[in-house]
Amino acid sequence: MNEIKCECGHINPIGTILCESCGRALTDQAKKEKLHDMRYEGSARRSQTYNQKFIDKVWNFFSSVKVGVWLIVITLVISSFGTIFPQVMYIPQNADPSTYYTEKYGFFGTLYYVFGLYDLYSSWWYLLLIASIGVSLVICSLDRFIPLYRALKNQRVSRHEGFLKRQRLYNRVQETDETKRDFELIKQRMKEKRYKIREEDGQILAEKGRFSRWGPYVNHIGLIIFLLGAMLRFVPGMYVDETMWLREGEKKIIPGTNKQYVLENKKFILETYEKGKDKDVFDNALDRVGGVAKNFQSNVVLYERDPEQPVGSEDELKERKTAEIRVNEPLKFDHYAVYQTEYKLNELKAMTFELVNKETDEAKGEITIDLFDPQKEYDLGHGYKVELLGYYPDFSGIDKTGEPQTNSAVPDNPAFIFNMISPDHPEGENSFVEIMRTTELLGETDYKMAFKNVTTRNATILTVRKDLTLWILAIGGAIFMIGVIQGSYWNHRRIWLQNKNGDIIIAGHTNKNWFGLRREVATILQDTSVPEPLDQREEKTKVKKESRNTNV
Repeated sequence: MNEIKCECGHINPIGTILCESCGRALTDQAKKEKLHDMRYEGSARRSQTYNQKFIDKVWNFFSSVKVGVWLIVITLVISSFGTIFPQVMYIPQNADPSTYYTEKYGFFGTLYYVFGLYDLYSSWWYLLLIASIGVSLVICSLDRFIPLYRALKNQRVSRHEGFLKRQRLYNRVQETDETKRDFELIKQRMKEKRYKIREEDGQILAEKGRFSRWGPYVNHIGLIIFLLGAMLRFVPGMYVDETMWLREGEKKIIPGTNKQYVLENKKFILETYEKGKDKDVFDNALDRVGGVAKNFQSNVVLYERDPEQPVGSEDELKERKTAEIRVNEPLKFDHYAVYQTEYKLNELKAMTFELVNKETDEAKGEITIDLFDPQKEYDLGHGYKVELLGYYPDFSGIDKTGEPQTNSAVPDNPAFIFNMISPDHPEGENSFVEIMRTTELLGETDYKMAFKNVTTRNATILTVRKDLTLWILAIGGAIFMIGVIQGSYWNHRRIWLQNKNGDIIIAGHTNKNWFGLRREVATILQDTSVPEPLDQREEKTKVKKESRNTNV
């Protein structure tokens, strides 16, 4: 029950339609056909043979080309949903996604968050879709490649007469002495056309371009490798694309390096074009837009540290290299590249305030707040103390509940809530202070925090990248293109020239470009006694047209 033995003696797998060896039709349906379906040589495909066990049903589902196309379409549609609003990695770092999308985009933002579209490309179900496409490609390829390979490998030179008769190009003529002599001329011309000639008892099989049949499967291999590379980007350590703010004089762990590397910004340099000093052609542009950056760079020092040490410990820092990072001139180390992408001049670093008695205008002391590391309280002595109750680096306003809000952790518009403790008010007075302004939002007070001065510094914005999947993607893309070329610019052509019961039979088949095959066969048979094969599909069409015209 697992095998079908043909009359020629060849044993075929169950489900075979045309004998792999002689091409004899093995099913009633194949015997009734006018022309054989030669797409897979009538071989036994697993998906068309077995449908009993659970694994058979899974195999049959993924072996369907329609299923594969639908999986690709669904993935593309869902991928487009991820571009409607920014993904979670592009929203402010201190923002809570559960509230950010609702506040920013309303009802549709809520749906965007609820359905998990805010982190689409890292979600397990999106990766499952990508994996399903890969599974479909693998099963589709195996379901078709293995039977086709077996059939082409086992094909004999001498084929069954019914097989030849059901080829699209076919003709039959009575054998003469002249046709026998022309065989040698035909063989010579076939060799000139780069056909591989096989002979068996005077029968001829000429074949070329078989490798083109494997083009689609090479495509699939390339796509599978490409998808594998894309999925590996979600494996920790394989792909990094992070943004890093680094102020002058600051040391910071480089994101994505598993806390192994530290970068110090020694100095940020900005050079601009100057009118009259640079090329005259720039003068008009400088008059129109003002300062234009000529060069901006970060002079940095790269350190290596023990990832097991506590963050902030500098005892074990080992200097690796110094570098000048410019646009298109990154710092490269251990598969990482740090690019100069943007900068920010005069970023607020620290602010100094004085505690002042409103009535006497007498200052009781001053405090300096590090905007990146503020303290909870500042003791001024003599019973005066300032507590920091709230800090809003990028103050954006008061919400409906009366709570101050901040857009980000970058101190672009800092605001504070102070508790001012004095001998007059041991419990303290609360004051809300914006940059350069003290407001009475929290009630009247006897003391105030008066702005005195500010300290600024330059900040550089760097992009950290690492991509260990790039070579996998490149190999997958290259293999895919090889498959496209292999399947597009060549075709598999076969010509059978056989002697059957005193008649000469000529038949031909190609997987595409029938016009090219007919023209080539005509050139080979030119000035010989062997007639050109007829295109049975065209003849069938002509008969139908003539019959239709007669009825009319």
